[in-house]
Amino acid sequence: MHLLLTDRLTCPRCGPTFGLILLARRMSDRAVTEGELGCPNCRDTFLVADGFADLRAPPRGAPPEGWAGLPTRVDPRDDERAERLPALLGVVGGPGTVALVGAPARQSEAVAAASEEIHVVGVDPDLRAWPERPRISRMMAAPGLPFFDASLRAIAVDGRLGVTWVEEAIRAAVPRGRVVVVHAPIGTEDVLLSAGLEVLASEAETVVATRG
Repeated sequence: MHLLLTDRLTCPRCGPTFGLILLARRMSDRAVTEGELGCPNCRDTFLVADGFADLRAPPRGAPPEGWAGLPTRVDPRDDERAERLPALLGVVGGPGTVALVGAPARQSEAVAAASEEIHVVGVDPDLRAWPERPRISRMMAAPGLPFFDASLRAIAVDGRLGVTWVEEAIRAAVPRGRVVVVHAPIGTEDVLLSAGLEVLASEAETVVATRG
């Protein structure tokens, strides 16, 4: 997990107005490989192990199964998705942080490769098994995105996670930032429109919207 990313993280337990404090125990190339993130409000701590952050509010329990899959899994659609997702997110240059939640996290490297100034956050329990890569931070989170409001340049979220995660993506997107929902259930467009977003495209269970 990249060191500078910690300035954007918030407490999963207390909500998006409470930031976290980092205690780094081991680092490599400005990435935290071992440490804790602590909340000064509730005093809870969230572990970073092997570069992977567990940002789940209690009760935590065993990590659930994710949607990204193992890095060794072969999916014939990966190449197509890797080419398509950066375009849907509008990642064509300039700095910013992009979050990929659920199945889109599998394309973290492709999105990071689209711009050298982009930092990618993959949010999915399966990413524990994925290796560290430059400009990619790995985590799991619950009950929502542990980021301040309007702090992410773009977010791709798996609609199978539920409407709460779509609402979290809307909350965390910067003005003019994009929200991409894959495996979008019926009603996703209504959720985006009611939040004031403009729907740019909707086809094949994928909806792309932008904040005004």
